This record gives sequence, C-alpha cells and structure tokens, in this order.
Amino acid sequence: MNEWLSTLLDHVAGFDPVVRILFAGVGVMLETSILIGLVIPGDSVVLVAATGVRNPLEWALTIVAVVAGALVGESLGFYLGRWFGPRIRHSWLGRRIGEEHWRRAEVYLTRRGGIAVFLSRFLPVLHSLVPLTVGMSRMGYRTFIAWTSAACSLWAVLYVTVGWRAAESYREVAGQLEYAGYFFVGAVLVFGVLVWAVKKVIAHVEARHMREPEVGDRD
Repeated sequence: MNEWLSTLLDHVAGFDPVVRILFAGVGVMLETSILIGLVIPGDSVVLVAATGVRNPLEWALTIVAVVAGALVGESLGFYLGRWFGPRIRHSWLGRRIGEEHWRRAEVYLTRRGGIAVFLSRFLPVLHSLVPLTVGMSRMGYRTFIAWTSAACSLWAVLYVTVGWRAAESYREVAGQLEYAGYFFVGAVLVFGVLVWAVKKVIAHVEARHMREPEVGDRD
C-alpha cells in the first residue's frame, strides 16, 4: 500500500505547481457553473490537487485559486439564470434534473435568502441549482456574491487543508510505518464520512425548515 500510495502522491506533487493550482481552480469553476456540478466532483478535484501541496505558499495559492474558480463559476451560473433561466429550466437537461429540485431551490431561496446561498455550497444538487435560481430571483448580484464568497472561502480552506495535511503526515511516517498508507486512506474516508454526515444534518434541518408554514400562511 505504501509503495502504491507514495507513487500516486509523488505523481500529483510532481506536476508543476502552477499547473496543479490552475487545475484545482478550473475544476471548481466547472463544478460550480451551470449544472456541471451534478457531474464533476469538485470535492474530489480539490482534495487530489491539495495532496500535492508542499509548503504554506502553495497552500495559500491553492485556496485563492479554488475560491476564485468557485466565484467565477457561481457568477456564471447567476448571470445565465438572469438571462436564460426559464429556457435552461425547461430545456432537456433542466427537465432531467426534475421540477421538484427546481421548486425546492426556489422555496429554499425564498424562505432563507442569503443563508440559503451560503448553506447551498454544502448541499448536494442545490449547490448547482441555487446560482441559477438566484439569477431568476430578485436578489442582487452583490448580495449573492457576498454570501457565496463566505461559503466558498470556508469550503476551500477546509478541503485544501485536509488534503495537504493528510498527504504531508503520510510522507513523514511512510518510511517508518508499514501501514501508513492504510492510515492515510482511513483518514480520508473518515473525513468523507464526517462531511457526508454534516451535509445530511444540514439538509435535514433545512428540509424541515422549508416544510414549516410561513407566518402569513398560518393566519
């Protein structure tokens, strides 16, 4: 396991840092733009790129690239929603996503406002639909970008740091510990399970909030 994992991590780290950092930024840009996030796993792209980080400067530049890529992608989604939202929603791809998901995004945004934008970064499906849905709503771009900037920054710091520190810790003990590779894989899996659990909790709480009638509906 150690030999195989070391080869893989060395291969990632062997890429030119500029290329690796740009790869992370472009990957997240595609993931956060119009509906591509339903196909491209942005979390995995960032984690893999982060394992190649070798120093604090690369760590900081990777975070900057990931945040910038995310904001470009979400801005693209916002303006596409503003200009072509209904067409996209009723297109073949929009119908494949399902009217239920579109309606859920609308209700979520209406009831939660900026908080919905922030939390959607951590929720499956919604994180791809919310930028488009916001574009079709009355929320202004400045409000949208303020909330999503905070969410993307938190997300980027978390994923880049975990990828970097996990790989760095593995490299430090790989020569002395025969089962270091299993600990690395286990640590990544534990992180994945924790992220999944947190997303489930957020999704459950937010789903319950959306089912609650608004004040005007109780009269």
